[in-house]
Amino acid sequence: MASVEIRSVRKAFGTTQVLHGVDVTVPDQSFTVLVGPSGCGKSTLLRMIAGLEKITGGEISIGGRVVNMVPPKQRDVAMVFQNYALYPHMKVFDNMAFSLQLAKVDPSEIADRVNQAAAILNLEEYLERFPRQLSGGQRQRVAMGRAIVRMPQVFLFDEPLSNLDAKLRVQMRTEIRELHQRLDSTSIYVTHDQIEAMTMADQIVVMRDGNVEQCGDPLHVYDHPDNIFVASFIGSPAMNLIEGTIQSHNGGAGVTLDGGVTLPLANGAGAPDGTQVYYGVRPEHWTLSGPSEGIPVEVSVIEPTGADTLVVCKLSGREIQASFNERHDFKPGQQINLRPNLDVVHLFDVASERRI
Repeated sequence: MASVEIRSVRKAFGTTQVLHGVDVTVPDQSFTVLVGPSGCGKSTLLRMIAGLEKITGGEISIGGRVVNMVPPKQRDVAMVFQNYALYPHMKVFDNMAFSLQLAKVDPSEIADRVNQAAAILNLEEYLERFPRQLSGGQRQRVAMGRAIVRMPQVFLFDEPLSNLDAKLRVQMRTEIRELHQRLDSTSIYVTHDQIEAMTMADQIVVMRDGNVEQCGDPLHVYDHPDNIFVASFIGSPAMNLIEGTIQSHNGGAGVTLDGGVTLPLANGAGAPDGTQVYYGVRPEHWTLSGPSEGIPVEVSVIEPTGADTLVVCKLSGREIQASFNERHDFKPGQQINLRPNLDVVHLFDVASERRI
């Protein structure tokens, strides 16, 4: 396997700039996920690594070899596509073996590789079937098997689960992760689903508008978002971002909202008085409290999920969300009091949108 270095990579289609100097290091044997909204450039970057898109500027290296001008078939990568891209007239065995047959690999070795991949993916009983005789999850396994038999340095996944139903997506997430661990491979995975990114990645790369917003361990990105975009994109439900002004309050500091409510801050936290900020607190970091300790809010909507209860509330005319593990018999219009966990409250500068 091999590491992948992406240095100052740019991509333009005519006068339209799609990627603006992207820098990412994918360590050897890591599972790196590129995540972001549609149109952020993540699939374009993946296709540039594969050699399916030309690089406008910058440099991509795989295993220490610069591959800017190297044809796709010589980059030693294998790609799994969103739509499976199976040959409908070929049986599963032939779909998995096709690239090896083109490379004129010995037939006995082809059979060994295909059978080994089929055993890894539990496809042994389906080798004589056509793609139309398979379920969506089985077709995706065949697409992965076709990549495995090539024994590439790097596996590339382009939103491979987006065509599957919710239950199968969860199952395939686990299977892809287990496959990565079994093969000790270097994998780069593209998705717009931040839950997939959080649960699968060793390293997560958050992208927006052709730029990398933040890169790091998933839990670190979740706990320490660099800016408002990352804070609101990573996490479901999203972080509450409440605009207010830093003001000194009873010997400490707090964030005062337009309605006069002051949200507390931990000692030593904050910025100069008068700074316009967003007060960031995740839904699970609110706790119920008594009237003397908490912030009064009005319940708007209750969304029980079984394991958790999500409560949408109004705070000084703003909508916020709170999540509880316990079950509560709240009613719309009811007033409750919430207290934020000050150890995990974030402040973001309104002007720069960066975390303070």
